Amino acid sequence: MRTMPPSLRKFALTVHVTCSLGWVGAAFAYLALGITAGSSDDPLVIRTSWLAMDLVGWYVIVPLAIASLLTGIVMSLGTRWGLLRHYWVLIALVLTFLAVIVLLLHMPAVSATADAARYADDARLQALGGDVVHPGLGILVLLTVAVLNVYKPRGVTSYGRRSSSGEAPAQPSGSALTS
Repeated sequence: MRTMPPSLRKFALTVHVTCSLGWVGAAFAYLALGITAGSSDDPLVIRTSWLAMDLVGWYVIVPLAIASLLTGIVMSLGTRWGLLRHYWVLIALVLTFLAVIVLLLHMPAVSATADAARYADDARLQALGGDVVHPGLGILVLLTVAVLNVYKPRGVTSYGRRSSSGEAPAQPSGSALTS
């Protein structure tokens, strides 16, 4: 297995941590906007909260989420941890991938609600409510991934056992992970 040179690894880690922390911070900001939209009686506050959630979602959260996923893959492939060798890496990858998919599937609904808020009268604005469940669960998933990445619980996958014992690990045919 090839690992990145130390200077490249530190650069990649810095980019990964920055994107990941940015994603968590932006998700908290989005949650605050969602709570505000759901709890306010002021039509202007509700309207601007939904418009801000749409902007923060597409222009901050989505790019940071995708960058976090991609840089996480780069980090795992370029370090001794590997992409499929340790359960904590595999679980973090799956959770991050699922979080990105849910985010991408949820954002069109946010945009539709923001468009509705843009033109809605005061009574309809009150009915829009906020967006708390998606960002709340998303933050929980992101914090779980952060804990996995800090504590690195033990546990090697069967692939990891084979590759560390000197056996040639079985590769799926046509795998994009082979180098």
